[in-house]
Amino acid sequence: MSSVPQFRFRRVRLVAEPPVHRPAVPTARAIVDCGVYVDGRRLPGRFTPAAAMAEVRSRGTGFVWLGLFEPDAHQMGEIAEIFDLHALAVEDAVHGRQRPKLERYDDTLVTVMRTVAYVEHDMHSVSEIVETGDIMVFTGPDFVVAVRHGAHSALADVRHRLEQDPARMALGPGAVLHAITDRIVDTYIVVAQAVEYDVESVEEELFTPRSRLPIESIYQLKREIVELRRAVSPLALPLQALTRPESPLSMEIRRYLRDVADHHAGVSERINDLDESLTALVGAAVAKIAIQQNADMRRISAVLAILAVPTMIAGIYGMNFDHMPELHQRWGYPAVLITMAVLCSGLVVAFRRVKWL
Repeated sequence: MSSVPQFRFRRVRLVAEPPVHRPAVPTARAIVDCGVYVDGRRLPGRFTPAAAMAEVRSRGTGFVWLGLFEPDAHQMGEIAEIFDLHALAVEDAVHGRQRPKLERYDDTLVTVMRTVAYVEHDMHSVSEIVETGDIMVFTGPDFVVAVRHGAHSALADVRHRLEQDPARMALGPGAVLHAITDRIVDTYIVVAQAVEYDVESVEEELFTPRSRLPIESIYQLKREIVELRRAVSPLALPLQALTRPESPLSMEIRRYLRDVADHHAGVSERINDLDESLTALVGAAVAKIAIQQNADMRRISAVLAILAVPTMIAGIYGMNFDHMPELHQRWGYPAVLITMAVLCSGLVVAFRRVKWL
């Protein structure tokens, strides 16, 4: 009777590793600038977000403009407590990469906009052309919190320009929202102009005889234009909502935003036209490649036909039969070479006439 091997099973006790507690990065690291504005002018001194908000509420007038750059969850949590921001909007501000939209939480407007930047590149290489980021703007009765993602979306010049115009700054947080929106739409126009120049350069080189523009570069430009359109076009609905009479913004700010909406509509149409033009260029590039391949195949076929003549003659006279014409003649070898040369030359002339060579 054979013995059956016995298997023993041991219970493995799984012990969860304790979470790694990393020290929290101070909120000040994410703050780009924090200013208090009363009657359109910035108060002197440096303020923390909590001190700035306390100053405004103690005065009963003015507003706080806070700029943040890529805050983490801990940093954004502290800001949310100070300005009473909704948790859902705070979560979007931490992760970024949101679709352009407009949401309202009680008295706070949350506007999400995508930012774009043009990257200098070589048309004969596949590289990134359009760089994208995003800005989320929290607009309340007495504060503006702008959260940026992307190194190219700086707002320092926007703040400086507004500080030079106290009359507009006195319009309140809505003026800041308009200035940021106007800056972003102006960037859309600049990037669209640069991409349009690239499309024109591709079109000119594509239709130049014997050009060697790689089709991968055209596909890369097509992909970047699609990304640009996805960043720009969705902003139309938030701009329309901001300019409606039921918007909490003042009538003067809505007038400014209507101008921004007109500019945005123009650049959106421009990008759509570029997309359609590049789609046509892709088709033209594919057709050009097909024509080049057909021309190459004709050349190869012509060369093979020319080489087939000496190959056939050499194959016949290489069969080593005793009774073959002119095999034992002294002039037979030169005669065969001359015949090969004449036939091949005739084929070359014939193929050049039909433009196969």
